[in-house]
Amino acid sequence: MKPAVYLPLDERPCNRKYPEMLSRMTALPLSLPPEDLYGNKKKPADCAKLASWLQQQAVEAESMIVSLDMLVYGGIVPSRLHQASVEQCLNRLEVLSKIKERNPQVKIRAFNLIMRVPAYDGDDEEPAYYAQYGRRIHRFGWIEDKRSGGGLSESENEELAEITRTVPAEVLDDFTRRRAVNAEVNRHAIRLVRDGVIDLLIIPLDDNAEYGFSAMEQRQLIAHAESLEVSDRVHIYPGADEIGCTLFARVFNETVGFQPEFFVRYSSTAAPFVIPRYEDRSLNESIKAHLTASGSFKSDSPDSAHVVLCVNAPPVGAAQAAESTTAFEDRSHAYFSETNSKELIQAIKYYTDRGRLVALADTAVSNGSDHVFMKQLSRAGLLGRLSAYAAWNTSGNSLGTVIAHAAVEAYYRYSGAERSEEQKQLSRLFYVFRLLEDWGYQSLVRSEITRYELDSLGGNYFDIAALEADVSAIAETKLLHFAGTFLQDVHADRISLDRVYFPWKRMFEIGLDVSWKSE
Repeated sequence: MKPAVYLPLDERPCNRKYPEMLSRMTALPLSLPPEDLYGNKKKPADCAKLASWLQQQAVEAESMIVSLDMLVYGGIVPSRLHQASVEQCLNRLEVLSKIKERNPQVKIRAFNLIMRVPAYDGDDEEPAYYAQYGRRIHRFGWIEDKRSGGGLSESENEELAEITRTVPAEVLDDFTRRRAVNAEVNRHAIRLVRDGVIDLLIIPLDDNAEYGFSAMEQRQLIAHAESLEVSDRVHIYPGADEIGCTLFARVFNETVGFQPEFFVRYSSTAAPFVIPRYEDRSLNESIKAHLTASGSFKSDSPDSAHVVLCVNAPPVGAAQAAESTTAFEDRSHAYFSETNSKELIQAIKYYTDRGRLVALADTAVSNGSDHVFMKQLSRAGLLGRLSAYAAWNTSGNSLGTVIAHAAVEAYYRYSGAERSEEQKQLSRLFYVFRLLEDWGYQSLVRSEITRYELDSLGGNYFDIAALEADVSAIAETKLLHFAGTFLQDVHADRISLDRVYFPWKRMFEIGLDVSWKSE
């Protein structure tokens, strides 16, 4: 197969490395930009050089996966900081039309985010003024959206007046101007779908909610896509950093002519209907969106499905749902009465006893695994039976990643296609990689280092650049201990951590180079 050309959302492993790891377990390689073309967090990539690279790669390409945020702004964080005009941004998109003119056969799958509006004061990934005004900017958008849909209460009118009085006009102007530019880029991308330049477009909602700027823009973009009669080729749903994996799975499925069927099994009766943290719709609707975007299908029966997707899900919505750092005893009472981890573990055993391919989306808490549930699964001796797993950051991040991996596994299990022993081992390694990062680091090691080590080292959560080597060494020791304690079923003694690093020099995300020790 010819390589699919892939322009990631940014330089972090979740966007750059995960899709590449998926590709290496298949017969479909990925072609990515060289390292020196990427940016670094708030420093944008060189958009002109990336455009040139795309054109060079596209000459004989059959498939392209393109982040428009990277192409237009130089990455996800620069998309929240730039001062580019609409004209400049649309000019950068012209490279896609040129590529299609020169190679009409190439299929372009593109994605571009609806810019997030965090509900907190902090400028780690936002403009400097967000440290002082972020929460109020979020509330401003939420109240404005609610007002457009049917009026406000007296207290909400008072809150809106207070926000407009205390947040400088130039701050709101800067924020809303940039949103307007980014929204026009999305509208133009939809026009490129109409014109046949982009074959499929995903517009992910980055850290969103039921009301606010993102919700308003989503409705406008859906209406725009419908007015141009391309809504069947434009997908809009919660997500962000997992889209590279999702679109790799879609390209792979279409290339090999396979449509994996997933049967979804929940830990909670309420789970399909809850709205997870950082999202705007019920969990079941999100799962359907991720499956459809990946080229998969939600089956009505486990008997016909290629994959049983077990979902360890929150029994309550965003306001009450737990984070991975929430103490078990402090979780909402619904976690103790409206979910049944024992029954889900029984289901995993039942299906794997019968040779079924089982994947686990662990979304019960945000920003990491449900440690209590995963310990039970480990004690039951079932970790070695799962084929795919994810539990990182948002529900959408986890769903897109685990679905993509499971789709690849389903093809090789059920199509009769052969792959090398090395590719099989790489698939297994990706599963172990997810356990190490999502469970080991995000749920345990990150908070342990933050709570007990950072102060003595003289660092803080958002800046460990000067002590990365020390923190990396501590993280490696703790992760190997974690593996020895909980991952015996997946050959913990064979796991080698070849490199531990922090791509954005902060504690939030980690980079791991993992391999199998030679026997």
